[in-house]
Amino acid sequence: MARATPVTSATPRPAPGDRSEAVLSRLQLLVTRKLDGLLQGDYAGLLPGPGSEAGESREYRPGDDVRRMDWPVTARTTMAHVRRTVADRELETWLAVDLSASLDFGTGRWLKREVVVAAAAALTHLTVRGGNRIGAVVGTGGGAAAPTVWRRRPPVSGPGVLTRLPARSGRREAQGLLRALAGTELRPGRSDLGALVDMLNRPPRRRGVAVVISDFLAPPEQWTRPLRKLRVRHDVLAIEVVDPRELELPDVGVLPVVDPETGELHEVQTADPGLRHRYAEAAAAQRAAISTALRSAGAAHLRLRTDRDWLLDMVRFVAAQRHARTRGTTR
Repeated sequence: MARATPVTSATPRPAPGDRSEAVLSRLQLLVTRKLDGLLQGDYAGLLPGPGSEAGESREYRPGDDVRRMDWPVTARTTMAHVRRTVADRELETWLAVDLSASLDFGTGRWLKREVVVAAAAALTHLTVRGGNRIGAVVGTGGGAAAPTVWRRRPPVSGPGVLTRLPARSGRREAQGLLRALAGTELRPGRSDLGALVDMLNRPPRRRGVAVVISDFLAPPEQWTRPLRKLRVRHDVLAIEVVDPRELELPDVGVLPVVDPETGELHEVQTADPGLRHRYAEAAAAQRAAISTALRSAGAAHLRLRTDRDWLLDMVRFVAAQRHARTRGTTR
């Protein structure tokens, strides 16, 4: 079965910088209005985890995470106990943002790259509100290259550039980080997602939150091992950005499409029901393989679509994560 590949319309679009600036101006109000207060006063972790600092022990209850078993107390009391954890008051969050050429595509309400920037904006808002630090590593197309570091001004991205934006606290610094993300130029080709994720493993940092934002169209064997290594030390959230045309083709007759990563132009006869069926099957198999790889790496998985309300999906995900980690426990 052929692997489904991303397709994009050849219709010209506005300059990415102009669109990104417009998106950022709308996002600040949107994110603040809908997310403000969601985690107010709650230091139980940004998204996936309850914290890392050891707290008091209590008796085990059904639904508790067995990885938090307090074995010394269990042995002394002959009753199962779990160790409660207290989240650090200063959380450090790192974003690994994949800006390959395949992200410059969208047939819904948003381009995929706009959803990437939007997700980064929401996570940045949730992180910096408590004085926490946030940083990012950004990958562009063309394969891996020597990492660069942004110090005073946003970097000029080129083919194969991996850029590190140092972790800082404060809303002004966070806005600078978002402007750097939004202003990154997408280049032909695909970035090395494995190398991008591995940048979060070097140098070793105190336990925190790592968020990988990508369409994950790179082969899973390229990024699964670095992601699993990252999960050993950090709580990992994988945000997968998907467009509906990557899942199924509409019946619109002959459709000219171009692969943004290779520049190859094809004409697809979408009136053929057999072709549409094979495409949907291959796309479903591809997404299932991505989900399996993320689950095997121990990452929490959030899928955002360009034709849906991405902010509502994020709020539901946060609520589900909070419910999952408090189920069976007492406050």
